[in-house]
Amino acid sequence: MSDQASRPLFYPLRTPGMWINLAIIAFGLFFAAKRFVFGIGSVTNLDDQYPWGLWIGFDVATGVALAAGGFTSAALVEIFGQKRFHHLLRPALLTAALGYTFVALGLLADLGRYWAIWHPMMPSMWQGNSVLFEVGICVMCYLTVLYVEFAPIVFERLKDKGIGGTFLKWIDSVLAKFLFLFIIAGVVLSCLHQSSLGNLMVIAPSKMHPLWYTRLMPMLFLMSAIAVGFPMIIFESLIASRGFKRPFEMHLLGPLSKIAAGFIALYAVFKIGDLTLRGAWPYAFEPTYQAAFFWVEMLPCLILPAFLMGMRRVRQSPRWLFIAAALYVIGVMLNRINVFVIAYRPPYAERAYVPALGEFAITAALIASLVLCYRLIVTYLPVMPVLEEENR
Repeated sequence: MSDQASRPLFYPLRTPGMWINLAIIAFGLFFAAKRFVFGIGSVTNLDDQYPWGLWIGFDVATGVALAAGGFTSAALVEIFGQKRFHHLLRPALLTAALGYTFVALGLLADLGRYWAIWHPMMPSMWQGNSVLFEVGICVMCYLTVLYVEFAPIVFERLKDKGIGGTFLKWIDSVLAKFLFLFIIAGVVLSCLHQSSLGNLMVIAPSKMHPLWYTRLMPMLFLMSAIAVGFPMIIFESLIASRGFKRPFEMHLLGPLSKIAAGFIALYAVFKIGDLTLRGAWPYAFEPTYQAAFFWVEMLPCLILPAFLMGMRRVRQSPRWLFIAAALYVIGVMLNRINVFVIAYRPPYAERAYVPALGEFAITAALIASLVLCYRLIVTYLPVMPVLEEENR
């Protein structure tokens, strides 16, 4: 983790973007306070027919998927030995750690009895037959692994400041000897809960639209999460480079996008094959809003980014590479929302589910808080790599 030079950015914090972020957070905190004081029904449109909605489909399922850059980058660099991508590892780990942290915070808002969120930590309360339990325990363990993997970055900054002395050096040296075990554990845990998120809906065949219901959902969720890991790294790197006025890391992002294109194409083949074997294509041509969401997910947000990332000219252009990566990131977001919200059709429902303003406000506040934390951490900790162009 320390063989590549990284440094804090010390970029000005008082920018118009940060003030907008703070305003969004304040607006969301108002609804969050209302939710915890007056109950979940005071800020949401959830009921017995729709027990979960935007917060599960986006804050949890989408958040977990988009944080996949942490385990995919760790596997690529530390397990498969592609050390040339080491520059991208620290920002990816930070994004993953923040992503999972805010998934847990979002889950607090969604749980009716949020004060019982610690129950999976107690072996006496484990339920081995529950897919949701497996998701919860794996996410909790993987979040711990991410904090351990990120710890050397914190230690590096403390040592630069002369804090900790010999004791901190000893902890850092011990952690360095066992860090590979945490990296392997992180990859295994990620594969488990990424697939299990898809398994949540397998037990509800009569409540899901046929365009998305399949017994292969666990495999498709895992494949799409692995495929989105690298585009998410590209997306984050290009935004950070533009926002912090740094050179684009195209010498790394170009080759990484070529790898991403292969994973996206593989996922597309399996998804199309699943639809074909199940005979679900006729549903895609029905005049329904489910069919409209399906085609948006499939064409501009799956097939197109796979095609774009396979083109050399796209991989050499920051603008087009950003578009391609953003399209697939949006596609995975849309897939999770489609599965958990659009495809869900409860029996005897008296109305359609539409998220309330409070649900959107809290979700936006979580995103803004994540951006703010990212901004603060890269300002004061050595996360971003020192590029050759910056030394000239």
